[in-house]
Amino acid sequence: MNSKTKRANNQVNSVMNIQEQREMVEKANRILNEMKSYTWRDFETQGKFSKNDKLSFISDDMLIVGCDIGSETHYVRAIDARGRELSKKVLAFENDAEGFRKAHDWAVQLAAANDKKQIVLGLEPTGHYWFCLAAWMVSNGISVVQVNPYAVKQTKELEDNSQQKDDRKDPKLIANLVKDGNYGMPYLPEKVYAELRRLSMFREQLTEDRNRSMNRLHREMKIYFPEYKDAFGKIDGAFCMAVLKEAPFPEDILKLGGEGIREIWHQAKLRGRGYSRAAEIVKYAETSIGLKDGTAGGREAVRWFAEKIMELDEELAEIENKLNEKCREIPHAENVLEIPGIGGKILSGILAEMGDISRFDDAKELQKLSGLGLVSCSSGKHKGETRISHRGRKRLRYWLFQAARSAVAHGEEYKWIHAHYTTRAGNALQKMQSLIVIACKLLRVIYTMLKTGKPYDPEKLLKDIRYPENVQTAAA
Repeated sequence: MNSKTKRANNQVNSVMNIQEQREMVEKANRILNEMKSYTWRDFETQGKFSKNDKLSFISDDMLIVGCDIGSETHYVRAIDARGRELSKKVLAFENDAEGFRKAHDWAVQLAAANDKKQIVLGLEPTGHYWFCLAAWMVSNGISVVQVNPYAVKQTKELEDNSQQKDDRKDPKLIANLVKDGNYGMPYLPEKVYAELRRLSMFREQLTEDRNRSMNRLHREMKIYFPEYKDAFGKIDGAFCMAVLKEAPFPEDILKLGGEGIREIWHQAKLRGRGYSRAAEIVKYAETSIGLKDGTAGGREAVRWFAEKIMELDEELAEIENKLNEKCREIPHAENVLEIPGIGGKILSGILAEMGDISRFDDAKELQKLSGLGLVSCSSGKHKGETRISHRGRKRLRYWLFQAARSAVAHGEEYKWIHAHYTTRAGNALQKMQSLIVIACKLLRVIYTMLKTGKPYDPEKLLKDIRYPENVQTAAA
């Protein structure tokens, strides 16, 4: 082949490459114009989003991208609806705007090269690192779904018959789970529900800080004033904290005397029956067996912890007020307060974890979300014990349990139900089991009230409970 022929072939190849590039750009532009992202509002508010619906959503013209989430770097691989891998290698991109754009362009180009029209991104939710990525992709036309991390762990050996699980293998496992319909639509709270969720989490963080400071305060006092609980009574009360800030240890209390302690309370503008304890506090200080060495450092620690606890109490009160205001913005939420024992604190906790009620078709979905769904392990002649799954939102489960305890303590109907479950003949429940059952019952009641706007009806609550006729008459 002479040089002229070579140059002619090179020119032809160059023209063909340019044409192919132009065609790819045109395909990519068409995909960008036709791409549409779907969220939970498109599927879960129109009825139950079943397994068949999930399989139907994954069409042949869809590129399935699996993403393994990391704190700083994410990894993605792509397959088609048949499970054939279309990406030549794993793409790593950073957790920032430039990285998101890089992954988006990579997926669009891959879709154009394989004649795909839509893109779905499947991810394994890892902490809070996936929030920004999911929101960005949805806003740029890519649907986002999530798979259960437990499912990824259980299917790791199906890929290569190996127990290995790493950032480069996981994306394909995730993509295959999406292909088979084993995914769910992610829910990120919006508007008032987002505010409720964040304020509720902040309240929990402040409560943890308060408990930590209180435990450390107890440690210091047990070393230098072991009798402090008998002396002060309620250790986190306003009277006790006012004294701990000024004179926490026996030698300080003895210098002040009863009148000095009363003066501290007077300057703090405290009123009530606490003034009568001043003499008793001095009496305990006189016979204390606490250590005498190191009191200077211990005194500073106690003062700091007492001030910190008082500051946190003020912040928690402010957060509670804001949570109560946000709860009033949710339709029919005030009706839930009619349930005995359900106050603003418990209600805000339940609503923050529950989120938008419109995405649930029945109370069983909420029960499963809270980890209160019943599971058992039975096979052949073996019949395992039935228990709750504990899989789901643990904070929702916590608040429902607190609601059950409070309802049993304050509501006559719930007291009777609790007594009935724990004393009925044939299948009496333990007290903890009874509270779990009441928590599930409360969940159904709250769901119905929020969904329909109906007021609380204690008589209707008791109708679905089977009990002897004479007991029914007495309860009525």
